[in-house]
Amino acid sequence: MEQNVTFRGKDTPTIEIYDPPMCCPEGLCGPVVDPALLEVSEAIISIKKEYGEDIKVVRYVLSQQGQKFMQNSEILSLLKGNGVNILPVTVVNGKIKKTKKYPSFEELKKLSGA
Repeated sequence: MEQNVTFRGKDTPTIEIYDPPMCCPEGLCGPVVDPALLEVSEAIISIKKEYGEDIKVVRYVLSQQGQKFMQNSEILSLLKGNGVNILPVTVVNGKIKKTKKYPSFEELKKLSGA
């Protein structure tokens, strides 16, 4: 069972990023790296470095963790209505906050309430 810690008087915020299909978990492979993938990876590393366990960030890749997409009815509905072009999707504490683009470091901080 997962336990939440207190973060400034509230439960640990959980940020989930639903990624489009990629060849590897973070998309940072192959001869050409997408700058957007590099930026979001750096932003997540910075958030974890600055806030540790106080903010939970999880990424799901459609081509590798399709079950996670199917388990979330809102994500599944977005995919059915818009196709994979709606990805990436950022969800905070179960609520969709951003589609089609990755959040920046500052957006992650703001979305988490940090």
